Amino acid sequence: MKTTAYFSVEDNDYLSAFDSLGRRLLELALVDALLAPCYQAECDWVMPTLICDPEAVCGLDPLSPIYPLNGARHAARLSRTPPGGRVAAFMRPCEVRAFVELVKLKQGDPASLFIISADCLGAVENRTARTAGGRRDRSYTATFIQEALTSGDSGELEMLAPACKVCEHPTAEMADLTIGLLGVDLDNRLLVEARSEKGGALLNALALPSTEAPKDRSKAIEKLIRARTAARDAMFAATRAATGDLSRLADYLATCVNCYNCRVACPVCYCRTCVFTTDVFDHPSAQYLGWARRRGAIRMPTDTLFYHLTRLAHVSTACVGCGQCSNACPNEIPLMELFRTVALCTQTGFDYEAGRHLDEPPPLSTFAAEEFADVVGLGD
Repeated sequence: MKTTAYFSVEDNDYLSAFDSLGRRLLELALVDALLAPCYQAECDWVMPTLICDPEAVCGLDPLSPIYPLNGARHAARLSRTPPGGRVAAFMRPCEVRAFVELVKLKQGDPASLFIISADCLGAVENRTARTAGGRRDRSYTATFIQEALTSGDSGELEMLAPACKVCEHPTAEMADLTIGLLGVDLDNRLLVEARSEKGGALLNALALPSTEAPKDRSKAIEKLIRARTAARDAMFAATRAATGDLSRLADYLATCVNCYNCRVACPVCYCRTCVFTTDVFDHPSAQYLGWARRRGAIRMPTDTLFYHLTRLAHVSTACVGCGQCSNACPNEIPLMELFRTVALCTQTGFDYEAGRHLDEPPPLSTFAAEEFADVVGLGD
């Protein structure tokens, strides 16, 4: 079974090759539908699109720097119950990792999907994309990718979203197929790598010419990971300094307006009913006045700090650092930095990394008598 092949590209238009690849998957009946980021003609914007007709495959752009939402939730929604067909889902590495977490939480089933990913060079924040001049289409993506691949030792751009500047996972280990960009000569071909038995079978069925992975590919990936990891560690230090006690944390979150956009945008915040949208926090009017009389004054809206502490407790073990919480915040609170910093502590404490592997049970889902012996008083 072949593991590495290439997809021919006409006129060096490797973005249009994604249309050709998607169309071929449908025409050969290898899948029944595609779930892929696709430009919407009516709004010049990329959104996840479910496509069944090969003739409707147009404008696929898994490499777009526009990243309005994490598509893991849509992949989970399509696979939670049998979808009635085979679906190929084009997903970014952080979306793949979030989907892995959702599978562990019984929100999706990988058996229903072929996951296709590509080396991720990052994305920009929504507000940056909205204010960019000119039409946003695949030429916008082509410019971004070219700049990202030639922007120096770190391989990153100033315009990248903060989450992307500190993402140490530019490739998706848990994808079935990966489209290689880093360390690859993109002239008239795209590198396609199988990362699972299911991906290898799909690669064979596509009948693509075999090739070898470029020798410089692993070095290019490692170089980018080193740069991103250094930036990540600096971010952790800065965030710890800014949120080191309850008073500083309250200041950090002071502009929160309880819109709950971060909860909606978070791919692993999956509860159908959130306690913060129930009557539990719909306080009687007199209670607000009672609090204000006792303290002299209270901040409105209330419960913002408690809301974020609750979310941190719920999702920090599953946080993949996609940054959509910050992307969704109307007041631009650096939530990604806070959640990733706390996630480092919780995931390290459980020797766990979110999205690393399907066979790794999530923290608190299993019990081991020897865990945390020093905490429960069983240590030496």
